[in-house]
Amino acid sequence: MKLKHLSLLIILFLSLQVSSLSSQVVTQTKETQSKITPQTALQMLKDGHQRFLEGKMLQRDLLQQVKITGSGQYPFAIILDCIDSRSSTELIFDQGIGDVFNARIAGNIVNEDILGSMEYSCKVAGAKLILVVGHSHCGAIKGACDDVKLGNLTALLTKIKPVVESVHTDGKEERTSKNHEFVEHVAEANVLNTIEQIKLQSAILKEMSDKGEILITGAMYDVETGELVFE
Repeated sequence: MKLKHLSLLIILFLSLQVSSLSSQVVTQTKETQSKITPQTALQMLKDGHQRFLEGKMLQRDLLQQVKITGSGQYPFAIILDCIDSRSSTELIFDQGIGDVFNARIAGNIVNEDILGSMEYSCKVAGAKLILVVGHSHCGAIKGACDDVKLGNLTALLTKIKPVVESVHTDGKEERTSKNHEFVEHVAEANVLNTIEQIKLQSAILKEMSDKGEILITGAMYDVETGELVFE
């Protein structure tokens, strides 16, 4: 009898926990988006990542979110991430349907297509934050360090090469993918370069940033630990 009573208490406790997590879910609407500041948007992603690390991700009814967002979307951020399969944006930031725009490209670089997507996200759709996310053990960064030539990938890596050349070493260190520390330094520098290129190549986004309408910042994701370090 005592065991049965204990089991019921455990089930009740778990049900309350799930209910509590579900009650925290907010599907973004025009009204909720309008109240979010750039700094609030960044904190929302930081909070979501902390939930991811603690295994306390919100319990979402994704099909319900599909129905709510079917007539319109009001994301609070756009995240530029690498295509790496280990850094799925919505998962590591614990976000649901309609919360964030997600732009993914090898090496988390920018071109006119990515910039146009960002301009739409912020100027038209109302996103308040652009977050550039690089990661450890990045294949694109390693390819740029090794001056890889491979079809259309060659042109993409040329956008990272100037970053490789800008990272200083003592002259004795190997400047290839065999040098893990060098690769990680390049990956970090690449995030900063991407942020700079966004502002240099998009007058629209630079103006919005200068006016405080949006925040443009970066982070590095560790594929071994699951941890993010924000700029």
